[in-house]
Amino acid sequence: MFTDRLYEKAKPIWEAYLEHPFVKGIGEGSLELDKFKFFIEQDYLYLIDYARVFALGSVKATTLETMTQFADLLHSTLNEEMELHRTYAKKLGISRAQLENTDPSATTLAYTSYMLNKAHQGSDAEVVACVLACTWSYNFIGLDLNQKEGASEHERYGDWITMYASDEFTKLAENMKNLMDRLAVDKPEHEKAYLEEIFIHTSKLEYLFWEMADQKKMWLNKSNLLDG
Repeated sequence: MFTDRLYEKAKPIWEAYLEHPFVKGIGEGSLELDKFKFFIEQDYLYLIDYARVFALGSVKATTLETMTQFADLLHSTLNEEMELHRTYAKKLGISRAQLENTDPSATTLAYTSYMLNKAHQGSDAEVVACVLACTWSYNFIGLDLNQKEGASEHERYGDWITMYASDEFTKLAENMKNLMDRLAVDKPEHEKAYLEEIFIHTSKLEYLFWEMADQKKMWLNKSNLLDG
């Protein structure tokens, strides 16, 4: 399967997610609340554009079956995953208006701009490649954290872990993997290599997103503004 190839290529990056202090902090229940609040705000902005990518998928779909899958993924994002963020925001004292009007960080902009650009340029297969790493890796992380004793019952982060480890979200990730496999199966190698490139790039951006949240970094520090 093409997704087996993608996973093997991305495996070192994904294993690094599990060792990242932000992700470990969620699993251990030790993550500072202000960091999680920053993450929820930025991730909500990300999900708005993530939903737009699914909408583009429905437009670009060449079969009704594929169009329906993208529409289902759009519905799930808008009404389930984003609702989890709205619920957390309410607990954290963040209004829905504040959540929707948060300024995006440089990393959030880099990630969403990349996704939207590649999705606009490409076919339905490129659309899936743009969003697969996010859905699949969150399920990968959720399932791992759910194995830690007491993690899913934690009063602050248990709901987050339960959401991404749930049978429903696991099925969502599997459906997206199956869609990627189906759309890639007859493509020539150079097109598969391009889909792989998008998947690996978004996997790296996922790591940078965890890093951004852990540092609560909106932009470059003045000291390193001219570095590189």
